[in-house]
Amino acid sequence: MGRPRFWDPDGSRFGLPTYPWRMAPEGLATRRQLRAAGLRPAGQDVAAQILWQSRRRGIRAAYLYRVDLARPVRPMTPARTAALAAAMRARRTCPTCGIDAGYVLPTCYGTCLSCADPAAAAA
Repeated sequence: MGRPRFWDPDGSRFGLPTYPWRMAPEGLATRRQLRAAGLRPAGQDVAAQILWQSRRRGIRAAYLYRVDLARPVRPMTPARTAALAAAMRARRTCPTCGIDAGYVLPTCYGTCLSCADPAAAAA
């Protein structure tokens, strides 16, 4: 068997160093992997990418960042905590009836389920 389909460590074919699924070298991580380690990319450019073929979505990509250039995640301040709580409250509040639904409103309706289907709410 020859080299894998998405093997391009020098970036000549895809423009970025590219590796197949689960074959990225040490020292590179995705955003999620950095976050799990308590790190953030800190403004660095994408160092490489992973490409893989998905049956449903075609060719998928995950961008990789250098771990040695990553910085610790900034701690949550009281102001950021309050802003996040206000944003989540806005996503739960129905614009029609003004009630906090207790769940994030479906974007397909734009209202709570009671306002979206009045017949079901009356029954």
